[in-house]
Amino acid sequence: MSLLELKNLKVHFPVKRGMFQAAQEFVRAVDDVSFSIAPGETLGLVGESGCGKTTLGRAIVRLVEPTSGSISLDGSDITKLEGAALRAQRRKLQMIFQDPYGSLNPRMTVEDIVGEALDIHGLAENKSARQKRVAELLKAVGLDAGYAQRYPHEFSGGQRQRIGIARALAVEPKLIVCDEPVSALDVSVQAQIINLLQDLQQQHGIAYLFIAHDLAVVEHISRRVMVMYLGKIVELADAKTIVHAPKHPYTKALISAVPVVDPDSKRQRIILPGDVPSPIHPPSGCSFHPRCPYAIDECARLVPKLENFSESQQAACIRMREID
Repeated sequence: MSLLELKNLKVHFPVKRGMFQAAQEFVRAVDDVSFSIAPGETLGLVGESGCGKTTLGRAIVRLVEPTSGSISLDGSDITKLEGAALRAQRRKLQMIFQDPYGSLNPRMTVEDIVGEALDIHGLAENKSARQKRVAELLKAVGLDAGYAQRYPHEFSGGQRQRIGIARALAVEPKLIVCDEPVSALDVSVQAQIINLLQDLQQQHGIAYLFIAHDLAVVEHISRRVMVMYLGKIVELADAKTIVHAPKHPYTKALISAVPVVDPDSKRQRIILPGDVPSPIHPPSGCSFHPRCPYAIDECARLVPKLENFSESQQAACIRMREID
């Protein structure tokens, strides 16, 4: 049984030309996305900037309201929940944000930042229990319990991200959406945070949706990987298959851009022409066809759906078997 299941999820933002005019156009940030995550699984999500990765993650935790579609958590559609019912389900869902500097309230101590979730969900009987639980959470993420009375500006970027992880762990969630949690950190610190997330997953059985643009990081931490382009999922496969045997032309281009350590490697760099189309006026048919080196006339007319290429790989391309 899936822990999280999305069906035909759409998030469209209205574009208004004037203060009192009705929206005539929409930014299709997430456009008909479907996938599932199993308990304890890490699903990676990659794609270039502006493709809709962060909006998708925020929609899952209801920080952004979906336009249509469903988000089922433990079999319950959370898009239909409000108030106390939504709050109860949100305990199972948490998010780690990309910016460790902007995601923590500078006026709050670490104890209050981490303990706030305990207060909201009534998980600490009294002040003493709250302090004890905060100390346990700080220790779990590799921080000294004595840091509880300090403020965010007193910490490095890696330490701040550990505080963000402790805050997410406070309510014992089943799924954490990790929105590029290491992209703002030094390389050495990135490895420490990745290892911490993996250790916590083994200890608590947490599932992750791991959003990133670094394919090497995603391959390391994820069991399966999704590739997103202009609001749509264009390929979904296990991590090794995505990196070593991609099927969608866009995935092939992403893989070709990854730096190779071996100077004798003969990997061919795929240069995509043009820019990413506007999500307000996406191309007809396959959204990737204006930049695709394999596009034919049908690509401009037919909207490809994710189809099985093998038991563990899906791609949204009408020519994926011809160009393999």
